[in-house]
Formats: sequence, structure tokens, C-alpha cells
Amino acid sequence: MDLPHLTRRLDGLLVVLFVLALAVPLVGTVAGIGRAALTEEHRKPAPFPAVSLTWADLAAWPEGFTRYFADHFAFRTPLVRWQALLRVKGLHTATTRDVMLGRDGWLFYADEESVADFAADPPMTTAELEAWRLTLQHTHDWLAARGVRFVFVIGPDKHVLYPEYLPAGIQRIGATTRIDQLVTYLRERSTVTVVDPRLPMAAAKAFDRLYHRTDTHWNARGAFFAYQQIMDSLRLSGGVPTKGRLEFEARSVMVPGKDLARLLGLRSVLREEDLVLVPREPRHARVVEPPETRPTDEVERIVTTRDGALPRAVVFRDSFGSALVPFLSEHFSRAVYLWQSNVDLPTIEAEHPDVVIQEWVGRHIGSVSPYDPVAALSAPPQ
Repeated sequence: MDLPHLTRRLDGLLVVLFVLALAVPLVGTVAGIGRAALTEEHRKPAPFPAVSLTWADLAAWPEGFTRYFADHFAFRTPLVRWQALLRVKGLHTATTRDVMLGRDGWLFYADEESVADFAADPPMTTAELEAWRLTLQHTHDWLAARGVRFVFVIGPDKHVLYPEYLPAGIQRIGATTRIDQLVTYLRERSTVTVVDPRLPMAAAKAFDRLYHRTDTHWNARGAFFAYQQIMDSLRLSGGVPTKGRLEFEARSVMVPGKDLARLLGLRSVLREEDLVLVPREPRHARVVEPPETRPTDEVERIVTTRDGALPRAVVFRDSFGSALVPFLSEHFSRAVYLWQSNVDLPTIEAEHPDVVIQEWVGRHIGSVSPYDPVAALSAPPQ
């Protein structure tokens, strides 16, 4: 077979493949085959747009149908996954700006000024540090006037403990991190109890992995160090002693990739070895469901134990606090966990807690302004 004839055949084959690539998803869509469930994207597919003769609905119909077709065309899920896999594994390029591809399969969160937090650039100003001090000191004093103990907890980001797995182009600029600045400032100029678990975690990471590879957060083994420091700093008399590591069995289980793998569209591909701690004795705490009616609708969960003599707690937290919940809950007769960083008066007055814990992820310290304590805690001490 001569070369021109072979070239024509190859060209014809490419045309056939191109037509098939267009036709197969279209035919599958019409036949209802291989439709996407969007389970990896954690959202519902766009509905078929309403058919109406009003001008507003007619004008919006093309855009609505485009969204519907984009979510429902046949074989969407494997096609999206293959495209993401090619970019991540073949080109070492993330499919979203929210994720950084680190070394040895580690993924890092890139949004919310995470890179600036690691680089410590720009550093916090004295005015910013003083704003934090005033806020937390006011909260401490307001609670102390009511006999309530207060602890401020910093959840260090993964890039703080594992900078060696960051991409090669990410370098630290500032000499002092923002967490260092704030912790030093508070300990020198306030009476606020600050829990900073970085030191014991840095020592322990040589023997154990403390963060998920495909997730933003620490795992149970990392959160355990923060839990121990929180309970030791509260110095509660009586009650349940702080648990030691030997009271838990270390296990691992393979699970689908976590939040950063999901953002890449590769949750089912980039699987995760989840390192867990299983208590050797049964836990007594249980989640009360459904949550009781509260003054605010931001209550995520209310946890109780069988021992009504234990103290009560209110915990204000972000996503880093999730791994703390199973550890902390054993120490309180009732613990209300709110997924919000700032304290609020209605919940505290309704709960009459003995302890208030406020957890704040480290990357937000330099990028999110502290709340107004006077507005948050406006009532005078009783």
C-alpha cells in the first residue's frame, strides 16, 4: 500500500473516530444511558428548565438548557475524570486554582491566602495584633466574670507541619510566621489561654502522619495533640482525665480521596489511607439528633454523655474542629458545637457553660479580621 493511500485511510479513520466521539454521548443522552450523578462533585444536577411562555422564562431558557445538558450528557462522569487524570497525572497540573499539587502525592489547599500564610508575607502589623488581643481579652474577661473558662485554639494548616511536601516554587519569605506573631503577642500582653499544638505535633510527625494527604485538615492522630493541650490547659478538677495515646488503637483504612481530591474531580482515583484512633473502651458521648431548638440556626451538633455531673461546654469552631469532637465530648455532660469562628451571646446565655472553646484555623489569622467583641458580647456582666 502506497503512502498517499495509507494517509487517506488514516484521515478517514480520524474522521470516523471524531464523529463517534460526538455521536456516542449524544445518542447516550437521548437514550438515557450513562447519565451523571455528580456524586464526586457533591451537588445535584441542574434540572430541566421550566417551559413557559413568559418573556423572562423564554429569555432564560437557553442558558438553563445549557446547564442541564452540561450536567446530564451521557458518560459525563468518566469523561470529566479522564480529563482531570490526564491533567493531574500526565501534565502535573491542577484542575482548579484551589488545589496545589505537592510532592509524593500530597495535595494542599491554595485558597483563602494559604500561600501567603506559609510565606508569612506580608507579616501582621502591630495594629492587627492589637485588634486580636483586644477581641480575645474582652471575650476572656466577659466569660471570666460569669465563671466560665475560655481557651483559644489555633489549628495549624497542613503547610505549617509539612512544608517539605509543598511544590518547589513555594518558599517562605517572612522570618516569623503569623501564628508565631500572634501567639507571642497574646502570651506577652494578655491573660488569654492560647493552645498552639505545633511543637508536639512537629516532634510526633517523625513517627506518624498527622494530616490527610488528599485533604485540607489534620487527621485524628494530629487532632489528638490539640485535644490533649486543650484539656490540660482547662485544668478541670475531677471529671474524666485527659486520655493518653495508649488508650487508643491506631488503625488505618483505605477510603476515597477527601476534599482536595474531590475538588480535582479525582475522589475515586486518588484514594486515601485514613489513619484513625479507635478507643479501647467504648465512648460514652452521643449526638442528640435532631438538634434541639436553639437561639441560633448555626448549631451543628449537641453531644451529651451519661454523666450529668460533668461540666458543660460550648465550642465555636471551623472545619478543623470536626476531628476534635470525638475526643472533647467525653469530658462534658453536654457540649454544643457551632460551626462558626466567633462567639455569640445567645448560645452562651442559653447554655450556661463552664467552658468555652474557640478554635480558629491558622491561615485565617492574618487574612480574616477578628470579630467585634462588644457587638458579640454586648450584655454587661451579671
